[in-house]
Amino acid sequence: MTDYRQAGVDIERGEEVVRRIRSLARSTFRPEVLGDIGTFGGLFRLGAERYVDPVLVSGTDGVGTKLKLAFLMDRHDTVGIDLVAMCVNDIIVSGAEPLFFLDYLAVGELVVSKAEAIVQGIAEGCRQAGCSLIGGETAELPSFYQKGEYDLAGFSVGVVEREAILTGKKIQPGDAVIGLASSGLHSNGFSLARRVLLEQAELSLDSSLDGLDKTLGETLLTPTRIYVTTILQLIKDFSIHGLAHITGGGITRNVPRVLPQGCRADIRKNTWPIPPIFSHIQKFGHVEEDEMYRVFNMGIGFVLVVSADQEQAVIDRANALGEQAMGIGQIVEDPQRSPSVTYSSKGKA
Repeated sequence: MTDYRQAGVDIERGEEVVRRIRSLARSTFRPEVLGDIGTFGGLFRLGAERYVDPVLVSGTDGVGTKLKLAFLMDRHDTVGIDLVAMCVNDIIVSGAEPLFFLDYLAVGELVVSKAEAIVQGIAEGCRQAGCSLIGGETAELPSFYQKGEYDLAGFSVGVVEREAILTGKKIQPGDAVIGLASSGLHSNGFSLARRVLLEQAELSLDSSLDGLDKTLGETLLTPTRIYVTTILQLIKDFSIHGLAHITGGGITRNVPRVLPQGCRADIRKNTWPIPPIFSHIQKFGHVEEDEMYRVFNMGIGFVLVVSADQEQAVIDRANALGEQAMGIGQIVEDPQRSPSVTYSSKGKA
């Protein structure tokens, strides 16, 4: 007689995971959460009396091949932060406050302690973002993943007043471009980073490289920075013309997504410190500079566009909120082509 466990799915183990993560999820609950973990649907009261014309903003993403580093290092308590960050940093581009989050964890064989560590990271990311982890799915899929491997996906929902949605339409020539420092690679470009550092250069994850204050593995596994608290405060304090989350595609591909027609961002490369990990990737892989800026964030994880007369005040406020902020360029008129980014090495005018 064959049962589900013999087929590779352990129901009791799955129930134990739910028991362990229930308190982690509860630690993220906002007052608007109704019900508890384990029901068929997560309940969240919007509280419509707080809004005039609320618009829900949703986003979904994953961690990508950065998970390979977690597998190699057998460390699973940080990738959940990456998962949350990639979703909530996207929805705040519209000016939305993240409200709740759901996750999807798929494994070949469920290991309770590993699943708990993953959800610990997700809960920490939700606390940093001020949103509630109200539900999710853990799927045990035998023979679908290699032993010890898993995949993660996340889903976030936020809210913004319709009249306050940031679309980039206010951006105009003469505006200042401000960058907020990243914590490293974040969760993008890991296919190239792994190929260069681990395959071509054959470096060990325990390697110590010039300029790194941690091992190579720890540096690569550093969680994505979550900018929610800072951005929401800056939106309250200033007139923000546009925002961009610098993910896959770097500044080169992400900033044009919020620029109106006739505008180009002129970015000054020498205005922020580039973390050493990017220099090592470029050196070991002989990667062209344009490709580096097209793949990686190069040390800038989030971009704001504001009027020139507010630039320094916004930088000062962001720094006071714990960011490393700097002016990195300006918006210029360019009616002959679609929104784009160009780079220069000139100093600030």
